[in-house]
Amino acid sequence: MKAVLTGIIRRYIITFPKDGSDAPANNNSGRDDDAAEAAGYNDRDGEGKQGKKRREKQKGKNTNRRFQRSHDEKGLCGTITHNPEFSPKPCQYGDNCKFEHNLRKYLKEHKKADLTTFGGICPVWDAFGVCSAGWRCRFVGSHMAEREHEDGRKELILVEDEEKKKKALSSSATTSSINATELGVVNLVSTENKQLMTRKKYLTPKADAFNDWITVTSKELEERFHGRNFEEEEADGKETNGKEETNGNGETKAKESSEENRARYTEPPFLPSEKRRLYFGPETPVLAPLTTQGNLPFRRLCVELGAQFTYSEMAMSLPLMQGTKGEWALMKAHESEILPPTISPKQPVVKGYDHSRDLKFGAQIAGNRPWQALKATEILTALCPHLRVVDLNCGCPIDLVYRDGAGSALLEHPSKLEKILRGMNAVSGEVPISAKIRMGTKDNYPTALKLAERLVIGGYESNELGQGPAGIGALTLHGRSRQQRYTREADWEYISECSALVKRLNTKRDEVSDTVREPDERLLPPGGKVYFIGNGDCYSHADYNTAIDKSGVDSVMVARGALIKPWIFEEIQAGQYLDKSSSERLAYIERSVKHGLEAWGSDEHGIGTTRRFLLEWLSFTCRYVPVGILEYLPPKINDRPPAWRGRDDLETLLSSDNYLDWIKIS
Repeated sequence: MKAVLTGIIRRYIITFPKDGSDAPANNNSGRDDDAAEAAGYNDRDGEGKQGKKRREKQKGKNTNRRFQRSHDEKGLCGTITHNPEFSPKPCQYGDNCKFEHNLRKYLKEHKKADLTTFGGICPVWDAFGVCSAGWRCRFVGSHMAEREHEDGRKELILVEDEEKKKKALSSSATTSSINATELGVVNLVSTENKQLMTRKKYLTPKADAFNDWITVTSKELEERFHGRNFEEEEADGKETNGKEETNGNGETKAKESSEENRARYTEPPFLPSEKRRLYFGPETPVLAPLTTQGNLPFRRLCVELGAQFTYSEMAMSLPLMQGTKGEWALMKAHESEILPPTISPKQPVVKGYDHSRDLKFGAQIAGNRPWQALKATEILTALCPHLRVVDLNCGCPIDLVYRDGAGSALLEHPSKLEKILRGMNAVSGEVPISAKIRMGTKDNYPTALKLAERLVIGGYESNELGQGPAGIGALTLHGRSRQQRYTREADWEYISECSALVKRLNTKRDEVSDTVREPDERLLPPGGKVYFIGNGDCYSHADYNTAIDKSGVDSVMVARGALIKPWIFEEIQAGQYLDKSSSERLAYIERSVKHGLEAWGSDEHGIGTTRRFLLEWLSFTCRYVPVGILEYLPPKINDRPPAWRGRDDLETLLSSDNYLDWIKIS
């Protein structure tokens, strides 16, 4: 991407000698957003056919290297982690246990010293009255005490705040679990169900039946539109005894069998019109599904700052079906994400929309075959009760996903994509289905217009067979091609064309479809309307309002703009630029860290996980240039500033693109 220098007020620009000898290397100006987008996916374990080969290849590069992982010098045995000093659980390994059983020795010699952050008070215990890390907590000093017995012995015990604990349990949307990392978290899937999936014993009757139906209708499509004769192909090379038996109309029994197979799905699940109604409007900005950074703590922060709709990170269908722990962790949502969105009473909503039943969180999946996407959708909607939509990712540009036939590869196979969405719609119960696409896969060859028409009113073959449209409730378009990635700005003119087309199809379906084959109202999306959301380069309320007013989209999906400045949702709500001070920005970082510790725990592992995602996030936040030092507005997300100093030392530190400064902040 060609760097465009941001106009910064001269007194904040740092000047260097003409030979540039003292100028620092500006890693930020050339940051590869494409690599950042793929980072989280490539790091996942057990995904993709090349995962094993990749690990083997890495193994031989440098056998002496060590991957750093923070842990105690000697771990504490789990039999005492949450118990008083004198009351541990029995250890099945006895004297052969490799972990420490002497609590005082562990605290003194093996455990790292307590942290002084947050005043030395454990944020998990402070929020819930109980800490899931127990004695392993890096703030254990804030919730431990020494109790003296009648015989004079002194015992170390963990302290719980019953009032906070009771309040947390009563306000939690989950069960009465006392596991602090699960309090306030929804869409938790039991270990038993994951084991059933791992052993391929979790039943998906709807998906199985619909996949059979897809197979039958695919053959019928080949026969009707491409001249293939499967009966002759099956009989080819076999001896036959006479002519085929026919009925009174001259049709073969094989033909009757085909028709019977087509109608095998006798009890269809919820039709699109029976699904929960959706609503997207100008007052409902959407947080995009973000690889790596779209984790629960970050989404929680964005919801607190005004994001009305959120999505999980992209989850792959096959690992979901296999019960992969890491993939199902992506489906967890905070209880703030299941509250109804804030909508304006002045905005028109679809008929039958029930605001009290609406929520913010949706799941996004990717898959390369219909049976994978259908099974994953049926399992998701059965085990995760708090889903607004299930979104199919048809725009992921990551090479590993594309080569596997998922993500943006589906743009090259519109018929297959339509089948997948129709099947997902059939097996998802009352949960609506949506899709996220790109302009196309190649530069200068956009295909989104034709694809949008197909997804809204159905393809020619589908309408000829009376299947109607796929029934999606919403369609999101990212204004870039796969080949383009982030090398140029998003094409909002093309997004505007697609938006106008979708609106025209929504209001004048009778003009664009054959009157004989007019879509059945029962097969149309919830309320008969497909919402259209634009995505790309939204970095301020000005960009958001321009997209709504000039491009005509129903809402805008915000991605990198939210990573760089999550208060963009506050700006959209306020309708003005917000010049956040360095202390306010640091407070957002602190709040995000607390959310991370609540989600992943305050032990050594949880702190390491929180720091890892924080450092990833800081690699984006350092790109923010305060509006108070800009010469002109609005700022553009692709602009790159010259070296500049902040209005105070903290602001300068937060703008640093040096990873050592990110570690210092963390």
